Amino acid sequence: MSRNAILILALAVTSMSGALAQAPGKIYRLGYLAVSQSTLTLPNNPVVRGLIEGLEQLGYTQGRNLAIEYRSAEDKMERLPELAKELLALKVDVLWVPTCGAPLTAAMRATTTIPIVVAACSDDMVAAGIVQSLAHPGGNVTGIQKLTPELAAKRLELLKEVVPKASRVAILWDPAYSDFAADWVRLRASALSLRVTLLPVEANSPAEFENSFSTMVAMRADAVITFSDSVGYVHRQRLADLAFQNRLAMMTPFHETTSAGGLISYGPSIMELVRHSAVFIDRILKGTKAGDIAIEQPTKFELVINLKTAKALGLTIPPSLLRRADEVIQ
Repeated sequence: MSRNAILILALAVTSMSGALAQAPGKIYRLGYLAVSQSTLTLPNNPVVRGLIEGLEQLGYTQGRNLAIEYRSAEDKMERLPELAKELLALKVDVLWVPTCGAPLTAAMRATTTIPIVVAACSDDMVAAGIVQSLAHPGGNVTGIQKLTPELAAKRLELLKEVVPKASRVAILWDPAYSDFAADWVRLRASALSLRVTLLPVEANSPAEFENSFSTMVAMRADAVITFSDSVGYVHRQRLADLAFQNRLAMMTPFHETTSAGGLISYGPSIMELVRHSAVFIDRILKGTKAGDIAIEQPTKFELVINLKTAKALGLTIPPSLLRRADEVIQ
């Protein structure tokens, strides 16, 4: 081979190597539609970190092959449809929402083609018409369903064990977030068998929490149960404080609320569900249609009791219930 030929070949190889080095790899774009958190603090939020940890375990790193676009309604539910459209305009590959209810509704109305992953759905997804079936969702939505309707009845039963004399139980909820239709059916059936009167108390935003608790006291509620939604999760400290100030035994779905001072909680670990939701994102990015990925349901549920709060409220937790608890906060 002549010297010129070698030089030409070397230049060609160098040129090809340079082109390969400069060619950017595929960067997937994930749209993150939040409900309550401030957009400024979202990247440092525990839920965000949990999702990122799940994605990193599957080989996705921000800045290398992943970009996350954040949008938050910051407790203004009416902004969700507009924010969902903003994310779609950024050409995201997948839309991620924390729960069903208002955030998922906004995402579904914004697109029927872009895949949507819900991390911890509070509704019966089939009964609500979100998916065709759990095994074969169809459409563009997949994710995790929390078995919330079934757990709603269980929470009332557990609360009754802690406060046997409770005959009037307030249910704090936001109908604009979700109608929680399946939860109400299970709750009413459980209340009937336990001879408990349910007292629905609305809070259409965190700004109404204080008035809502004043209403519970005026209604002579013995205890309060909160539904499973993002607003209650994000504002758990305030809810725990208000329940304590008003001397109301509070049952919630989130162990984080019990750690913040609530009395008792029962439900799956939100952080575990969030991390696991990364698996759905990964499968979609690798080519599986969202409608072909079966809806999953948690199999592990945590019973957490705050003994310090119980003592402050003058309640004695039955030893049998303490033995069943996954965690007892002293």
